[in-house]
Amino acid sequence: MDLLFIADPLESFKIKKDSTLAMMRVAQEAGHRLWFCQSRNILWKDNFVVADCQPLFIRPSSTSWFELGALESRSLKSFSAVLMRTDPPFDIEYLNTTWMLSAAQRQGAKVFNDPAAVRDHSEKLSITEFPELIPPTLVTRELSAVEEFHQTHRDIVIKPLDGMGGMGVFRVSSDGLNLASIVETLGENGARTLMVQRFLPEIVQGDKRVLLIGGEVVPFALARIPQGKEIRGNLAAGGKGVAMPLTENERSVAEKLAPILFGRGLFLVGLDLIGGYLTEINVTSPTCFVEITEQSNFDVPQFWLKALERALS
Repeated sequence: MDLLFIADPLESFKIKKDSTLAMMRVAQEAGHRLWFCQSRNILWKDNFVVADCQPLFIRPSSTSWFELGALESRSLKSFSAVLMRTDPPFDIEYLNTTWMLSAAQRQGAKVFNDPAAVRDHSEKLSITEFPELIPPTLVTRELSAVEEFHQTHRDIVIKPLDGMGGMGVFRVSSDGLNLASIVETLGENGARTLMVQRFLPEIVQGDKRVLLIGGEVVPFALARIPQGKEIRGNLAAGGKGVAMPLTENERSVAEKLAPILFGRGLFLVGLDLIGGYLTEINVTSPTCFVEITEQSNFDVPQFWLKALERALS
């Protein structure tokens, strides 16, 4: 198979733990041909969606780890699969790329995840479809609504809807210190919508990343555990990643969502759970393949590849 990876510049990959690289490696080892481009290289040209892309070969070396071939212009429908692995933020250019990928689908391309499903599932807001699974949550631009929520729950977390890696996440405890300032700054004085949730003390056991692949649940989660006085477990914010088997409650949540999301074209999903509560549904470029594989006896990249091969058969 010819697999096109739309991703960030290869030079930016963290090669020791990059999930996209893990996918590339296992696909190449299975004999599939790899192709690479960035989202800026997706074009509408001569009435087709095409990619100005390059064949990619992954080397075993940890330094000069990739080799790119000559640039070619190929229609997206000519690939066995197109894999969108560009990191957020989900800005207007990301949105433009999803529209281009939807056009490619209409021409016969097979795109993972389905671009329409990605557009329809805000990684923060999509949890509101499942209110029975989430902590007390408020979505608003109004400071007065946040103040009322804080009076009710006393200890809260405030975050922007378009953040990633723990960026812009603030905790406001019972004293309410700097609440108005935080809301005004994050919300740009009412111009941006914020999500507010009751603080979950179970965060000390980790913000669990649970992977759904091809409608099936990976049996191990990566608990991203905050370090020191930090409240954020995100690895990008210094959290420690510890793989552990899913709890009964985590498995129940994952098994409920897996067939629903897969049925919508979301082939790869990363659920975030704290204390069994669903806090995010990540659909752009979920990670943690390498950490889970290295710390358990479960090969996530191989599981992903087998699921992809079944989906394309």
